[in-house]
This record gives sequence, C-alpha cells and structure tokens, in this order.
Amino acid sequence: MLEVQIYKKLAEFDLDVSFQVDDYILGLMGASGSGKSMTLKCIAGIETPDQGRIVLNGRVLFDSEKKINVPIQKRNVGYMFQSYALFPNMNVYENISVGLRARKVKDVDIVVQKVMQQFRIFELASRYPKQLSGGQRQRVALARLMAYEPDVLLLDEPFSALDEDLKEDLLQELKSELQISKPVIFVSHDKEEVNYLCDLKYKIKQGEII
Repeated sequence: MLEVQIYKKLAEFDLDVSFQVDDYILGLMGASGSGKSMTLKCIAGIETPDQGRIVLNGRVLFDSEKKINVPIQKRNVGYMFQSYALFPNMNVYENISVGLRARKVKDVDIVVQKVMQQFRIFELASRYPKQLSGGQRQRVALARLMAYEPDVLLLDEPFSALDEDLKEDLLQELKSELQISKPVIFVSHDKEEVNYLCDLKYKIKQGEII
C-alpha cells in the first residue's frame, strides 16, 4: 500500500494532497498544470514536499517531521515519463539492462530476456529507439520498469504522444499488463483513458483533490 500526504508551495498554487493506493490502479485526472505530475515526482523523490509523509508498504520514504527523505535510487519506485526517457544511443536490450547492471542485479541477462518475452519485444532487442514505433517504445519503457520489480508504478501521461488508433490498442494491452499485485498511479487529462484503465479515480484541480 502507498500512503501519500504532502504539501508543497508552488508558484501558481499550493499542492496539498492526501490519498492512499492499495493493489489496484488509481487514476489521477486533471488539466495541464494542476499538480498531477508534481505529485508523482514527490512520490518518486524527484521533488521534495515542504511538509508531509509518504509511506510505501510500511516503509517511510518521506517524513518532514522526522527529517526522513529516502533517495530516488533507494525508493524502488517505477516512473514512466511522458517521453518514455529511453536512451537514444542504446538498443532495446541495453536500455533495459543498463539500470539493472548499475544496481548490480544478479542474472541480468535472464531478467532482460524474461521481460522482453513478456512484453513481446524480443525481436526488437537490437533496435534503437528511433527505429521503434510509439507503441513499441512504450512497451520497452514498461519492460524496463518491470525488470526492476518496483513496489509501485507511476505512469505519467503515457499516451499523450500517440495517435487515437494506436492509443486504443495500447490501452487494452496496458490494462492486461497491469494486472499486478502492487499499487499503480495513472496520470492523465483524458477521462476515457482513466475510466477504461483505472479501478478508482480522483480529480486534482489547482493542487487539491476534489
């Protein structure tokens, strides 16, 4: 379970949100600039709240009163950015394996082969991001996340750069792939995406859940 209670003063408004996510997909909807991505960045450790507390499976990641702020690399949080953030100079296999090697994971090759099979990208192993379609890049990014076996998945507008036909197909794929026993937060401004994919949904406006 992920428990979030954070406050952060921003230029446009104050981000002040409180919620919890169990082993299901939570949708976080809202217009651009409403605080959705900032909430994810605070959970991941990319941004630091001014006050509050973040607890994942009983482990405190952030507590302003107790001066606890676990570094990004030790939070075990999987974060998929809008752009997928694949390394352009690395092929698919290298993109998936580079983080595992940095973390000194055992049997890196076995782990990479397994997730490539799982996400049906095995035949793309030697291709570079510029040689992949939008859907293929998304699958590679998701495979890279799942290879880390994160305790929570944060998906930040993963369909924003895709055309409508491709988006429909990938929504179905993603729903199937996210049948996992861990918390997932899916951020989007698209109500149809959230309704289709998520078990529970919140709307955020000007930094507050309404």
